[in-house]
Order: sequence, then structure tokens, then C-alpha cells
Amino acid sequence: MLRGLNDPRKRLVVKNLMREWKCDVVCLQETKIASMNRQLVCSLWGCSYVDWAVLEVDRTAGGILIMWDKRVLDKVEVLVGKFSVSVMWHGVEDSFIWACLGVYGPNENNERGHMGETRLTPAMEKFSEFIEDLNLIDLPLERSSYTWSSDTDQPAMSRIDRALVSPDWKDHFPNVIQRILPRPIFDHSPILLEAGGMARGKSPFRFENM
Repeated sequence: MLRGLNDPRKRLVVKNLMREWKCDVVCLQETKIASMNRQLVCSLWGCSYVDWAVLEVDRTAGGILIMWDKRVLDKVEVLVGKFSVSVMWHGVEDSFIWACLGVYGPNENNERGHMGETRLTPAMEKFSEFIEDLNLIDLPLERSSYTWSSDTDQPAMSRIDRALVSPDWKDHFPNVIQRILPRPIFDHSPILLEAGGMARGKSPFRFENM
């Protein structure tokens, strides 16, 4: 997670990382941007072949931005929820239709429940049911067991962030790998999904969640 994209220096770092990692889809969380526009998005993506969907910030917290390469994916539909953004695409080369959902949890304690509680809050139960109903797969994480660290002398570590995929998506991208990337400006490690080619031999697909 970014902890804000208001700083131009952070946006430059993100732009350079995206150029290095060559992703087709990028999901940025906790952007803290009140109003997203094309100029700002292009300052991150680095070229004009970009489209995007956004969940604006809640006062000064949160915010989700999903960006994608229009040469790879053609937008079908966008749905913005209270804590999420979902985009349905049509593959330009393979015509495969699929959707990406970016979720960022509630900021208010009365909405997310108290941290440290062992019981599931109503929001957690609903999300768990959503995962179960869709039979989503929690992919193994390579290069680390954790995505967040407190960066203290005796750090607390947790795998807070993850990418879940549906069985038919995994069938279409059978060689998918989930791994973490360096975190030069993030308090969470970015996650990269690298498909390595589709089942019918097309070019690789790369998705990144920051």
C-alpha cells in the first residue's frame, strides 16, 4: 500500500517501477487522492495506452486505483462499491472475459470491528462467504511468507495482502505465480501475479497490486 500519491516524488518512483515490471494491470491501494484525472494517471502509467477505474478517498483515507493497458484489455463494465472497485474486461487477443476486484477494508472501527478480535466481524463473515461462494483460490506466495512488517527491532509480520483467483481464471492462466516485490516507498510489499503465458500459448500476463 502506498500511503498516498499526493507527493510527485512517490509518483515518479511508482512510474519507474511500473516501467521496470511491465505490468498489464496495476491496482494501487490507499492512494489518498481526492480527485483522479487523466493527467495524474498518465504520470503514473507513462504512456497514453491506459484506462482506469477509481474509488475516491473517504475523507483523507483509503482510495483504490486500477489501471490497465488498453492494448491488452478492453473494458466491459466498471462497478464502484463502498470499499471496492471491480472492472470486467475482454481480452484483446484471446477474447477471454474476466473481472478484477480491488478491495480496501473500512477505515472506521465501527465498520471493520476492533483489531485483535478473534471472532469474525459481520464484514469479515460476508467477505469470507463471498470467497467461498466463488470458490476462489488463494495462490501460494513466493519469496516470502509475509507482505507487511512493522520495521521494528522485533518486527511484527503478517500476510495481509493477497491475490485470489477463480478456477476458470487459473485454468486460462495455468502457470500463474504470485510473488512479492521490493518495497522502496511502500509499507506493504507489492504483489506480482505473473501468468507466464495462457493455456493456448499467447503472450504473458502480469498483474501488480501495490
